[in-house]
Amino acid sequence: MGNAKGANIGARLDRLPDSAWHIKMWLITAFALLVCWSNGISGAVQNILLNEVHWLEKGSTLLALWGTTYTVGQLFGALVGGPIGDRIGRKRSIILYECIHIAVMIGAALSPNVYVLYFFRLAQGFGLGALLVVLFAGFTEYVPGRNRGTWSSRTSFIGNWAHPICNLIALILIGTGMSMSLNWRVEFMIPSVLSIVATIMVYRKFPESPRWLESQGRIEEADAIMAQVEREVEASTGKPLPPVTETPAPVRNLPYRALFQGELLRRTIVGSLVLIGMNTIQYTLMTWMPTLLNGLGYDTSQSQFMTVFGLFGAPFGIFVASLIMDRVPRKLMGILLLVGMAAFGIAIGAVTSAGLVGMGGLIALTFVMNTIIYMYVCYASAVYVPEMWPTSAKLSGSGFSNAMGRVSNVFFPFLVTALAAQSSSYVFTLLAIVAVIIAVCVFFLGVETRGESVESIGNIE
Repeated sequence: MGNAKGANIGARLDRLPDSAWHIKMWLITAFALLVCWSNGISGAVQNILLNEVHWLEKGSTLLALWGTTYTVGQLFGALVGGPIGDRIGRKRSIILYECIHIAVMIGAALSPNVYVLYFFRLAQGFGLGALLVVLFAGFTEYVPGRNRGTWSSRTSFIGNWAHPICNLIALILIGTGMSMSLNWRVEFMIPSVLSIVATIMVYRKFPESPRWLESQGRIEEADAIMAQVEREVEASTGKPLPPVTETPAPVRNLPYRALFQGELLRRTIVGSLVLIGMNTIQYTLMTWMPTLLNGLGYDTSQSQFMTVFGLFGAPFGIFVASLIMDRVPRKLMGILLLVGMAAFGIAIGAVTSAGLVGMGGLIALTFVMNTIIYMYVCYASAVYVPEMWPTSAKLSGSGFSNAMGRVSNVFFPFLVTALAAQSSSYVFTLLAIVAVIIAVCVFFLGVETRGESVESIGNIE
């Protein structure tokens, strides 16, 4: 945990005005997120395998494992991928995890039976779990503290279009008359091809994080990359950069065990709880929504149609979050969003069980609930948890929290499967209870990070 003299990278990055360079970094990161999310097709593929191809059966253990297998993969991907990313760097880890994810998505598309598919589903989760950690957490190192929440929210805004787009693609493919046995395979191949494009973009245009290089004691490399960034910013703005006035802060290289000591232990607990709330709510609805609607009496085509239009609340919610993220204290925003999700979960459970709304009403309710959910997804996964950590432990801390956030999802699908078999409304009520519990935890344990520099946040002494 020693200190070293650095190149004052943090202060140099934080004084940069918004420029074409920041837009470039944002677009590359956002595009990589948009095309890599294999979980965006999970619900549509499950719906086809359950209702059309009959590889899965309602109420079966194998159906419950559809979500659990993927989550286990993500758990280990985040747990292992974070420390590796802190060791080998942001750029190389992005490329590594992209390649893994691409390969296993192609393998899934070619699966001859459900058991081979489940193997690749586990591997997909591993690749994506590692990739999401480095994309979200790593990006926070490139943008200034004054508007870090806004930039990260914009990244999440683009990335989360994957969910409605993937479900829209599924709906379009159904409309073409393509056989259901081919449909779900094509759904896997499309993001695979696009992810290859994203990997090439990262390789050619994405610099290594100078903050990370500095934390590793590679001062000359950090300074060289930072100098190039400064030249790009000056060229794009046409103005000389202001001088650096902040005194260089000590650069600390933290071991993995630091996550479980002192102040960082509190952050590890908070980050894990915040992501448990996100994962249990988001992934349950993302994977199960078509099936839940089917349980209310709607056929495969109707349930897919309603899911698509309800999911347009996802990018809308993140867009709203991007407008207010740096205006509202982080703790307060998390609590308000969790309470909002709980309220709508109870409302949806009540009106569906009583038969008070039809197809149009359910679309409206799910749209609003998805809006709130994805404001929280943006807050939790793209902003709050990634920004909690010192640079040298950023991916490790974020990865561990992401892994713990997945633990509940290993067991949660079994409970959801049992409840859904009784009534779809029970599932919405359960999610409301989870949201309230996490809101209480954030109130008592949350830390405030809004507007703070990466270096200030990382100063835990």
